[in-house]
Amino acid sequence: MSENNETENPPFKHDWYQTETSVVITVLIKNITKEQLTIKFSESAVDLHINAGEHNSEISRIFKLSHNIVPDQCSYRLASVKIEIKLKKQEGYRWEKLEGACDNVLKTLPQTVIPKSDKPPSYPTSKGKDWSAIEKDICVQEKDEKPEGEEALNKLFQDIYGKGSDEVKKAMNKSFMESGGTVLSTNWREVSKDKVECKPPDGMEFKKWES
Repeated sequence: MSENNETENPPFKHDWYQTETSVVITVLIKNITKEQLTIKFSESAVDLHINAGEHNSEISRIFKLSHNIVPDQCSYRLASVKIEIKLKKQEGYRWEKLEGACDNVLKTLPQTVIPKSDKPPSYPTSKGKDWSAIEKDICVQEKDEKPEGEEALNKLFQDIYGKGSDEVKKAMNKSFMESGGTVLSTNWREVSKDKVECKPPDGMEFKKWES
């Protein structure tokens, strides 16, 4: 495969949607780390480069935008199954397409036509694609991702706290604060009786900070 073909037809799918002030490009690709990803913004283009690592393969894609953007106000977010690129529009025009020159000068449309929310609209935003279905697929994949280690433990505590009663939440807050983060209890009846003492792990000693 030539470099040109790799640039024009990269091995990932993408879609886009827009608000009154921004354009968001979503690139569907899994397991990319921030060290492998480089994104550069200019007024009329977005240069995406991924060093995939496998067999030293590299993926490049240049989005030649149909309208100008503000490079220093653009950003991107990397998730486990996608890259979300947010572009700041120079003008509040509705883009008829993501890439390519526009023959007609577009006027600003009423705000009811271009939603202010940065959430994806519930209708297709590019020809032949249904953003709602794509977003639903992404959410399913992210939900199936199982956290590990400290992240899994934090998620467990968050789930317990979020689903717990007021007494469970009070018990967790009181025990954690009074014990210096060494005890986390959900039993309010027990915790409410007295101050929760610090219980450091075996082999460790708790010392107060002295100024």
